[in-house]
Amino acid sequence: MITQINEAIEYLKKHGITAPEVGVILGTGLGNKFVEKIYGDVKGKKVLAMQGRFHYYEGYTMQQITLPVRVMKVLGVKQLLISNAAGNMNMKWKKGELMLIDDHINLLPDNPLRGPNFEMFGPKISGHEPAVR
Repeated sequence: MITQINEAIEYLKKHGITAPEVGVILGTGLGNKFVEKIYGDVKGKKVLAMQGRFHYYEGYTMQQITLPVRVMKVLGVKQLLISNAAGNMNMKWKKGELMLIDDHINLLPDNPLRGPNFEMFGPKISGHEPAVR
């Protein structure tokens, strides 16, 4: 995995992506509408954006799914925003409203936190702490 991360970083740096501060991963609904280029300045911050992401149900491994986030971390991303299409049971909410999801129930048979911890990514978050701080 470390080799793949380093190869991705080398590729991105060759294409001018050197010091992103903010990472954005756009999911369903925004992936094709929000981004025309994947790297640039937004209000004085270097932003690296991804249109879409890999999913476990598409046959990707957890290591493949988490690779882009790990690459962003090693490149220097300090804040990460991830969008997706999500619903709720509150009928007062309208389609397209924003909500903050700070945790989830993992129903997948695999977990990307399983295995050894790589210090370069920081400590693992236990299952009892909110994902967003």
